[in-house]
Amino acid sequence: MDIRSSLDGLKSLLGTGAPTPAAAPPGRSGTASGSSGLGSDQFTFSSAASEVSQTATDPSVRMDKVAGIQAALAAGTYSVSASAVASRLVDAMLGRS
Repeated sequence: MDIRSSLDGLKSLLGTGAPTPAAAPPGRSGTASGSSGLGSDQFTFSSAASEVSQTATDPSVRMDKVAGIQAALAAGTYSVSASAVASRLVDAMLGRS
C-alpha cells in the first residue's frame, strides 16, 4: 500500500486539495519543501512507526506468517471475525489484554 495514494484519497474526500509530495527516504525526521512558499514542512515518525521498523529485523517475527497475511490482504481474502475483534477491543479497554 502506497501511503501517498492513501493520503491523496483522504484529501480528495475531505476536499483539501493538492496531492501529497513524494515521500522522503526512510528516517526518523526530516523536512520537505512545500509549494505554498511558507518555508518547509516537517515530519516526525511516531514511536509506533519506529517500533514497527525495529520489529521487521526482530528474529522472533514469523516472516512467513506476515507474508501470508500480506498476500491475503492484497488478494482481498483476509477476514477477521467481528466477534473476535469486539472481544479483543473490550478486553483492551478493560485492561485485560
